[in-house]
Amino acid sequence: MNLIVPEILTEGRGLSMAVIGTAIAVGLALWLFGWRGHRFWIVVGVTVTGGLYGLSAGQATGVNMIAMGIMLALSAGLLALELARVFAFLAAGTVVWLAVGALFPQGKELWLVFLAGGLVGILFYRLWTMTLTSFLGTIVATHAILILLGEITKFDSVAFAREHPTGLNIGIGLVSAMGLAIQGAQVRWAKPDPEEKPKDEKKKEKEKLPKDVQALKDAFSKPAK
Repeated sequence: MNLIVPEILTEGRGLSMAVIGTAIAVGLALWLFGWRGHRFWIVVGVTVTGGLYGLSAGQATGVNMIAMGIMLALSAGLLALELARVFAFLAAGTVVWLAVGALFPQGKELWLVFLAGGLVGILFYRLWTMTLTSFLGTIVATHAILILLGEITKFDSVAFAREHPTGLNIGIGLVSAMGLAIQGAQVRWAKPDPEEKPKDEKKKEKEKLPKDVQALKDAFSKPAK
């Protein structure tokens, strides 16, 4: 399995620098901040997918394409956050199913593998989201960087991708793991200090109590002289 697809690199020839730069920026953002902005990425991805499907469906059925695309994009975007864990289940199950199918082409009962992968994606939702966004960001950015190198230099990125699929796959895996580690570090840094949590809870509890009850509580809580 080639993670860097030569056909995509071939089709990408001739793209403007703005498009290539945008693809690199989106890939790096996914790689670095996939978990922190996962709600944004889910809404954007589902909205764009729904809009494109609406345009194609409207063209096939003769309905107004613009109206169909806009309505499906809005509907999908509004439902995206509610269905985020469903998407995680489907994505995890599909990835595990494809991986096992590639390793064991003659394997049977692959639907059990799909369900098991989906359950793992739900149980480890944060870890799976960070892994998926880091991997997708690496794939997008690498394709865009190879296309850029082919545009600004004499480097034949298509031939390179065809001749070194194993090395590129290993590189994609290592860079994805690095992105996962960076996102995990961001989550740890963002956690509040556990020693400050009880103080905050006491403050909230104090604010909820009526003044007379709070005064009585303070009176009994004072140490005896």
